[in-house]
Amino acid sequence: MNIGIPKETAIEERRVALTPVGVYALVNEGHAVHVEQGAGKASGFSDQEFQNVGAHLVFSGDEVFRRSQLVVKVQPPTEDECKYLESGKIVFSLLGLGIARKTIIKTLLETGVTAAGYEFIEQPDGNLPILTAMSEIAGNLLPQIAGRLLESEYGGRGITLAGVSGVTPASVIILGAGVVGFTAARAFSALGAKVLVLDNNINSLRNMDRFLDKRVATSIITPLLVERWSRLADVVIGAVLIHGQKPPNLVTEDMVKKMKAGSVIIDVSIDQGGCVATSHPTTLSSPTFVQHGVIHYCVPNIPAAAARTASHALNNSVLPWVLEVAEEGLEKTLQDISSLRKGIYAFTGQCTQPAVAQLIDYEYQNIEALLSLKARQ
Repeated sequence: MNIGIPKETAIEERRVALTPVGVYALVNEGHAVHVEQGAGKASGFSDQEFQNVGAHLVFSGDEVFRRSQLVVKVQPPTEDECKYLESGKIVFSLLGLGIARKTIIKTLLETGVTAAGYEFIEQPDGNLPILTAMSEIAGNLLPQIAGRLLESEYGGRGITLAGVSGVTPASVIILGAGVVGFTAARAFSALGAKVLVLDNNINSLRNMDRFLDKRVATSIITPLLVERWSRLADVVIGAVLIHGQKPPNLVTEDMVKKMKAGSVIIDVSIDQGGCVATSHPTTLSSPTFVQHGVIHYCVPNIPAAAARTASHALNNSVLPWVLEVAEEGLEKTLQDISSLRKGIYAFTGQCTQPAVAQLIDYEYQNIEALLSLKARQ
């Protein structure tokens, strides 16, 4: 199979979907991999490294799209990239339901391509393998981000996360006990911050207590408790993920108004729409804004701040699916593997994710029914 890796053109996206390690694995199985010049530069992978493992270096994104049967990206195709797509091609990428442009999704459907969104791929045990890898990186980065923003130079409260002898540490409230919440709680508590995690899933909170040996406090989440604890917080982390849906606004604008001046909100959920009423997407080069005296950090692609680590993690998660499709073909893979089947949101012009169909006001089609129909034709 011909597989393409274009250079990412989305604003400040520094990751690359497959690293030279992944390219080598594909080439070693007899597949042709076309890599756009400079695709790995922002994440520290040179063109020469890709060529050394057998990649065909091409000099424009349109050439990658035209030559490839399967295009592997980080961010969804742009409007310009959609021009080079046609029926029968396959695209793997993130979708970012909360920030996705409706016109691009509709254009993808009109081209007749099959597109998989990394965040929709779900294993039988409920794990989201690709999203989990990115969430771990985001969670580990949060103390670095929060600590910097709390400094006086950045308009923060002028405090450290850990405090010092005789001075209390920073208070960190984490909304959501999923992968981001767990990883962030572990990282913040290891630095000495006072951490409280709120979630509506008691089993997730029990896991937090068990694995972190009660180094963080946990609580069931209710509007009253969010209002109470956000007023006392130095840092509020929005780490809510509802699979295939936009998260609710757990922190209202009125709650933000009552927070301490110079406190920090980091809405990690912003790529799915955000869980703080005052949030809106920002960028890595201009990551913050201040509203009601509170610093907001709302970057949808936080892992891109550690682009090399994130690219390695993305490669490790995406490569098995790419290899499977390249070896067995798309339809057989989708029929055999439910995990990838759940990740498909566009199948030969049909919208196969309920949340996406609702977003763009399209008719939803069941992927299994479409595959069954196609098999009978």
